[in-house]
Amino acid sequence: MPRLKQDRAVRTREALLHAAAEEFDEKGYTGALVNSILERAGLTAGAMYFHFKSKEALAVAVMNGQQQAIEPRVTSRGLQRLVDITLVWAHQLPVDPMLRAGVRLAVEQGSFGMRDATTFLNWQASMIECLRDAEEDGELLPEVVPENIAEFVVGACTGVQLYAQLVNGRADLCERTVRMWELLLPGIAVPATARRISLDLDRTTIA
Repeated sequence: MPRLKQDRAVRTREALLHAAAEEFDEKGYTGALVNSILERAGLTAGAMYFHFKSKEALAVAVMNGQQQAIEPRVTSRGLQRLVDITLVWAHQLPVDPMLRAGVRLAVEQGSFGMRDATTFLNWQASMIECLRDAEEDGELLPEVVPENIAEFVVGACTGVQLYAQLVNGRADLCERTVRMWELLLPGIAVPATARRISLDLDRTTIA
C-alpha cells in the first residue's frame, strides 16, 4: 500500500508539472492561472498544494527541470557530450512544452519579481563536468579554463535561442547552435578533437 501511494504521488506531481508547463508556455507566468493548471491536470487544489505551495513554487520546479529533459538522452563523454547536450536541447526546445516553459520562465522571471539563477548555474555545473572530462582526456587546448567556457556556452545558448525565437520562432535553432560550435571549437579544442567532434544534427534524435 505505501508503494501504491508513493507511485500515485509521483504521477500526481508529474501531471501537475506537465499541466503547469503547458499553461506557462502558452501564457507566461503572469497569464497562467492555477485553476487552469488544475483543469488541465484533472486534479484538485488540495492535490496541488500537497506538492506545491504556490504558483511560484510550480514555476520554479518547471524552470529548474530543464536538465532532466535533456541529459538522460545523451550518452557521450567530454567535449562531444557538451556539444550533444546543446544539440539535443536545440532540437527539443521547439517541440517540448516542459522545456519551452522552463526556458521562458527562466528568461522572463525578472518581469514577475523572481531572481533565481539556479537553472543557469545547474547548466553551468553540468557543462563544467563535461569540460573537466574533456580536459582529462586531452581534448582541450592548454589555456582553456572549463569554468569560463561553461559560463560562456550557457550565455551563448540563451542568446541564440532568444534571437532565433524573435526571427523565426526557433525554426533554425539547431542550425544556429551548430554554427556556434563551428566558431567556438577551434578556440577551445586541440585540432584532432575539433576535427573529430560531430555536429551532425541527427544526433539530436538521441532518445
